[in-house]
Amino acid sequence: MPDYDRAIGSRPGITCGDRTCLIRLWLFRPWLLWMASITVFCLLTAAPGYAVENATVTVIQAQEIVSRATLEAVRWSGPESGPQAPRGKSIALVAEDLRNGGIVGVAQGAREAAKAMGWTLKIFDGAGSSAGRAKAFSDALAAKPDGLILCGSDALENNAALILFANREVPVVGWHAGARPGPIDGTPVAMNVTTDPLEVARLTAMAAVAQSNGRAGVVILTDSKYSIAMAKAKAMENVIRACRECTLLEVRDVAISESGEKMPAVTKELLQRYGKRWTHTLAINDIYFDYSIASLTSAAIPSDGISLLSAGDGSASAFLRIQAKTYQTVTVAEPLNLHGWQVMDELNRLFAGQPVSGFVAPIHLVNADNIAFDGGKKFQYDPDNGYRDIYRHQWNP
Repeated sequence: MPDYDRAIGSRPGITCGDRTCLIRLWLFRPWLLWMASITVFCLLTAAPGYAVENATVTVIQAQEIVSRATLEAVRWSGPESGPQAPRGKSIALVAEDLRNGGIVGVAQGAREAAKAMGWTLKIFDGAGSSAGRAKAFSDALAAKPDGLILCGSDALENNAALILFANREVPVVGWHAGARPGPIDGTPVAMNVTTDPLEVARLTAMAAVAQSNGRAGVVILTDSKYSIAMAKAKAMENVIRACRECTLLEVRDVAISESGEKMPAVTKELLQRYGKRWTHTLAINDIYFDYSIASLTSAAIPSDGISLLSAGDGSASAFLRIQAKTYQTVTVAEPLNLHGWQVMDELNRLFAGQPVSGFVAPIHLVNADNIAFDGGKKFQYDPDNGYRDIYRHQWNP
């Protein structure tokens, strides 16, 4: 990477009006183009409304951003030290719906970590319904756990149930329990473990811009029950609107818990309404696509006739579709197993009276070109950065 300041801006007598300066700027045009793409992505990341009004997403910028996000896993950037794990802790994990592959992946990682720590983990399934969720919380509370993991449910919506645990001095951490990583204000959740959902969403939309050469006809699928889902949908919408020749056809609200029942009919309806104008679907979760494929196939849509892109979570079925090049082309896969280890580590820090680590894993886009790496052969994104051994060493020095 060139030293831009030394090469251009710091030489005596050179100003931006000089012919010399203009020549040097021209010589450094690849570097400036890269800087421009970073600037636009930062605008989209930091201030979605500003980006829509004042920036345009171009194909070159989208391609550069997508290219960086598809690189193989970078080295571990999480905590390097932490408290030793006391033996014998009992943890309750309340899952929003174990039909969701992302939640299952986190639960599996948490179970792995519990074994490494000498802890027990009990999983309570809310089954995607209010009644199921209430029973799961009730059963978890009756189990008298030392710690609670809220997995895939909105913390604010379930705050009354969480307070019951907090009143018993049970520390609470979450996974996808709010719209941002970190503590969730107004709730007992000390740490919401997630990649930055807005970055994930914008990257997914950038991939659609890059694939379509800036001419995508987009339907966005979201679930208004969850603040994180609506935030992701809005972020994707802003990117598509910032692409001058892209078209946002519709933002469709479909409950994740009802996707199996509704998505076949929704897919047929969208095909009838938009026809060939519908080229790309952006979804807040892979699960929608599990129930779209049959309708696409029965409508004789070729496997490359529409592109399905997901802003999470990187389910096994999504990996299979991407590998087979059957409709789905992208998932911004979260390191689900790693997140399972992280929620356990955050609880361990809370048990020791220490602050949470606050670690936010880098985002990673999975496509057909990189799917074989970092756990892809097992149909998951599992970064090959040694995180298991790093956590084990912290817990059992």
